[in-house]
Amino acid sequence: MTIQFYLLIALVVFLMLIIISNIRVCPQSRSYIIERLGTYSATWTAGLHVKVPFIDRIANNVSLKEQVLDFPPQPVITKDNVTMKIDSVVYLQITDPKLFTYGVEKPLVAIETLSATTLRNIIGELDLDTTLTSRDVINTKMRSILDEATDPWGIKVNRVEVKNIMPPEAIREAMEKQMRAERERREKILIAEGQKQSDILVAEGKKQAAILAAEADKQSTILKAEAEKEARIRKAEGEAEAIRNVQKATAEGLKMIKDVDLDASTLKFKSLETMEKAADGQATKMIVPADFQNFAGIVSSLTEIAKASKA
Repeated sequence: MTIQFYLLIALVVFLMLIIISNIRVCPQSRSYIIERLGTYSATWTAGLHVKVPFIDRIANNVSLKEQVLDFPPQPVITKDNVTMKIDSVVYLQITDPKLFTYGVEKPLVAIETLSATTLRNIIGELDLDTTLTSRDVINTKMRSILDEATDPWGIKVNRVEVKNIMPPEAIREAMEKQMRAERERREKILIAEGQKQSDILVAEGKKQAAILAAEADKQSTILKAEAEKEARIRKAEGEAEAIRNVQKATAEGLKMIKDVDLDASTLKFKSLETMEKAADGQATKMIVPADFQNFAGIVSSLTEIAKASKA
């Protein structure tokens, strides 16, 4: 084996090493910016690529994933001259690796600076209270401004979020006192409302109790009146029944008198017996029948009746 053979083998190995070293595999969600002799040549996407040795070079390795940039707190001044610090978070994605590489020097630093200046401009148009309660407005305005400004850089700003708003210590203490006073005011209002509702419920209860008592008295009066009415009806019916019985007894007595066919003498005798019983009483006057002069006739009649009964 001669020296030429060894040199050939060394040359082949060298060429293979050069070729292998210039084979690149671009992973998913990444892009390679290729420059040829210092000039932009191509953008490699995911897959297998080979660059020309000593002529092509990878100028930039760009990630196409969405990135999160958390910027430090920025001092801002509100419309009513209150100085505070606000830190924001920017969600962005590189849509054009070529523009991202050649559009601006240090694009992420440029976005940070642009975000700080945009935030100062927006907060300068708002007062303290509006700033604390208008995060959505601030986020929307910042996203719109940053997205428009970074479009020539091949960057898409998807979202901007204000993470923290830190007012000065004196302002925080005043806000805490205000919130404490507001909570105490609400507590007193709730207690007063509760007492009011309690009084209303007690009054309603007393009202309902009075209504029920009145209804009970009314029902009791009605039942008592009904009972008295029923008692009067029963009493009247009893008296009517007694009158009917007396009339019936009188009628039966008259019928019996009629049936035994008593004569006038017997009736006069009964009248005398009645007068005798009346005389036994405490009466001081006595009424004598007008035909008392026929008393002798009555006596003789009674004697005959007695004889007849003995026979």
